Amino acid sequence: MATRNSSKPKPEAVAATGGCLYVVATPIGNLEDISLRALRILKEADVIACEDTRQTQKLLSHFDIPKRLVSYHEHNEITRAPEIVIELEQGAKVALVSDAGTPAISDPGYRLVSLCLRHGIEVVPVPGASAFVAALAASGMPVNEFVFLGFFPARPTARRKALRDLATEPRTIALYEAPHRLLDTLEDALEILGNRPAVIAREITKAFEEFQRGHIEDLLAAAQKRAPRGEITLLIGPPDGHATHADSDANAPGEAKLPLARRVDEIMNARGVDRKAALKQAARERGITRREAYKQLLITRDE
Repeated sequence: MATRNSSKPKPEAVAATGGCLYVVATPIGNLEDISLRALRILKEADVIACEDTRQTQKLLSHFDIPKRLVSYHEHNEITRAPEIVIELEQGAKVALVSDAGTPAISDPGYRLVSLCLRHGIEVVPVPGASAFVAALAASGMPVNEFVFLGFFPARPTARRKALRDLATEPRTIALYEAPHRLLDTLEDALEILGNRPAVIAREITKAFEEFQRGHIEDLLAAAQKRAPRGEITLLIGPPDGHATHADSDANAPGEAKLPLARRVDEIMNARGVDRKAALKQAARERGITRREAYKQLLITRDE
């Protein structure tokens, strides 16, 4: 007679050295999001390596977990990672956490995980909260395939280059952005990617959680009226109609099927704007930059 698998937790895997690194996800806001397994690992660990000892201590105090903490962050990970590996090689069980979410995902952790693997130390993930995954799940955008970028470069030139590299990206784009840079990022995205569907997910799982859905132009107008605050995840969907940048002229519905020059003339006549403004609007509809649209007009004129 067949038996069902037991739901009783199995002992965690441990390498031959006896030491083990647990990569433990912690809540991104709501403390109820921590898993039972994460709590057990934190209680059993010999030491917890954390991004900010003060932040992690708040979490541990809430769940009444007294534990030795060592700091492990982007400014000391080059020297701290080898120190932690020495403890692991001596048989310690170490839990790696970040201030919120999953370590190594836009947070410190890669160096330590990589070093552990090179030294034959077992690395065990303890999954849990992740802001961009939560945002994608509730976004209403296509998420069968997506690309996650972490944080965009802070400098405008590098940010615009990153956006240009995404001009032909047909999948939903997920990234984190600082509140004081969001307006500039939306302006650049509108010009370079066109007026695509987009979502701003703010303060996910926290008291003031908010989702703003629409198109980039809508979100930009809202951000200009009220500057967003808090932790922000920005999602940018494929162009309307799921057409890629390369084939948007052929496949986009309605107005985008018209030849570019004819569409520019239509916009000028209908809205009473000059050719420059009409070209900018037509470029947005096709998900291309104004410069690329201008090149297309020149090519058409030459032909």
